[in-house]
Amino acid sequence: MPTSGGDPLTIIAGSGPLPLHVARTAARAGRPVQIIGIIGEADPEIAEFPHVWLKWGEIGRFESVLAAHGPKDVVLIGAIRVRPDFPNIKVDFGAIRILPEVMKLLANGDSDLLSGVVGILARRGYRVVGAHEVAADLVAGEGPLGAKPVPRASRRDVDRALAAARAIGIIDAGQAAVAANGRVVALEAAEGTDGMLERVAALREAGRLRWSGRAGVLAKCAKPQQDLRVDMPTIGPRTVEAAARAGLAGIAIEAGRVMIVDRAEVVRLADAEGLFVSGETIAPEGG
Repeated sequence: MPTSGGDPLTIIAGSGPLPLHVARTAARAGRPVQIIGIIGEADPEIAEFPHVWLKWGEIGRFESVLAAHGPKDVVLIGAIRVRPDFPNIKVDFGAIRILPEVMKLLANGDSDLLSGVVGILARRGYRVVGAHEVAADLVAGEGPLGAKPVPRASRRDVDRALAAARAIGIIDAGQAAVAANGRVVALEAAEGTDGMLERVAALREAGRLRWSGRAGVLAKCAKPQQDLRVDMPTIGPRTVEAAARAGLAGIAIEAGRVMIVDRAEVVRLADAEGLFVSGETIAPEGG
């Protein structure tokens, strides 16, 4: 559901450039923006906008800041580099009031935690919206992002890698896979996409994977059950660099459901390395 035109927007910011990108896009659309920066995570550049710095556990202050800005729309965006050690965090009175809700969420995985945060905000009258609903350019449409389209020789690898990434997403194991010469050669696990690509590069160096020139495709897609408002998969310049080091021919991402960090730099690097980056539509189950 699209966000409202000039309504105030609060951005809860983790690390990286995405919070500032969303803020600038919203401001250009005429929306009053404030940013709540998580101390130790958000970048200093958020000071370009009205902002407040908060520590984990300052729930009371958090609610006051939200109420003062008067928003109904809230965006949670940016990486959290270190999962907070909640049992050792000093909490304020606002956190004590909802501590049973928080502790219940902490007993589950990160996906359940994020969904729980959405629920806590919703019960207090706020609407969590996806960053891509505010800044539509963060996700790819169908087709090539840069100068290079998907070569015919890579189409089978694109389809195999996407099918594999989709399969591990269904069991909540990962979001990405690599296929080369018609077979799946790597699946993403706890090491993340860049770590998987480093593994592919190491296997090539050890002679366990062999091809000449560039071949093989990295595919990344959202898990079917993923809440894209708060947990959309991403690629960025480091992904392109890692794919190039692994000797791959290109990257395929699910159109509309994978976020691109620093799109201009992604395209520049891909074009410079001779890699394709393509948005792909995945057929629904049974389709």
